[in-house]
Amino acid sequence: MHVLREILRQKLVLGRSHREVVASAGVSLGKVSAVMARAHSLGLCAAAVEEMTDAELDAGLYPKATAASLRPEPDCAALHLELRRKGVTLALLHVEFVELYPGGLGYSAFCDRYREWAKRQSPVMRQVHLAGDKLFVDYAGMRPRLFDPQTGEVVEVELFVAVLGASNYTYAEATLTQQVIDFVSSVSRTFAFIGGVTRAVVPDQLKSAVTKACRYDPAIQRTTAELGRHYATTILPARPRSPRDKAKVEVGVQIAERWLLARIRNERFESLGALNARLSELTADLNGRTMRTYKASRRELFERLDRPALAPLPDQPFEAAMWKKVGLNIDYHVEFDRHLYSAPHVLLHEELWVRVTSNTVEILHGGTRVASHMRS
Repeated sequence: MHVLREILRQKLVLGRSHREVVASAGVSLGKVSAVMARAHSLGLCAAAVEEMTDAELDAGLYPKATAASLRPEPDCAALHLELRRKGVTLALLHVEFVELYPGGLGYSAFCDRYREWAKRQSPVMRQVHLAGDKLFVDYAGMRPRLFDPQTGEVVEVELFVAVLGASNYTYAEATLTQQVIDFVSSVSRTFAFIGGVTRAVVPDQLKSAVTKACRYDPAIQRTTAELGRHYATTILPARPRSPRDKAKVEVGVQIAERWLLARIRNERFESLGALNARLSELTADLNGRTMRTYKASRRELFERLDRPALAPLPDQPFEAAMWKKVGLNIDYHVEFDRHLYSAPHVLLHEELWVRVTSNTVEILHGGTRVASHMRS
């Protein structure tokens, strides 16, 4: 249901196109069209969807599950590969499809599915970066280092880099890990740094951003998706092994390694705060340098292009939370981080989710909070 709500949010609140929703939510174009057709027939608006529970929304959009809705869909990516073989046609592939799934899609519908999929594919595309549209984020392969003054131990940390598409305005900071909390916190600090929100955030398919890496329908990590909802933006992962999708940040990482990390190669830092203070100085210098191609600095282009087009920041900063699917034990408690938290006993054997921040533990069932505790 959270995927269904994400489709409705992006259409009703953000006003994004069907294809933008397909790329972001990892669903088919037919799915988005069908959901919006049902929503319009019911006269649903964003406020109404927000007030409805998951059960009410499901009953309203899908009152009757028909056998036709369960018909298997062709694997268009596999069809595309098969069509590269000499003598293979869509007619032949349809015959084989019907043999495998009797009573499946007719030939015309089968061909339409493939052609709709094929239209969305583009082997090479020159990207046009609009002002305030995309924020590209990634981690550098070269890592900065911290030194323990007492033991002399050297600890490698991560370098997070974010680049705006239109102006190349750059933000960089060091974090201890690439884990979910560090990743979403870095994105949140980037928005604070630029003073606004872009329409989309484009990360690599790292585990902090997606739970299932896939070229066509990646599953967005739930905390990262929550970040997108908080800032009213879209998480749009780049395709695996497709550096052109995020060429801006690929170049930005290379520049950060040369103009930030290389410049501190002989300096010693004993804390993450000291390292980030130095990186902040060097990033300001980088953004102030005149680029030969544009005859202007990143900061000048940012003020001219991106800043006026950014959406405003929300009133409250984002509070990073961890999500975990759990089951209710026989003593009506759930376990998180080796601590037990109670929930209503009537939910025994039901699927529950826990949402954990630094201070609280919330237990949710079907999208509704059923218990809340101070974190132990």
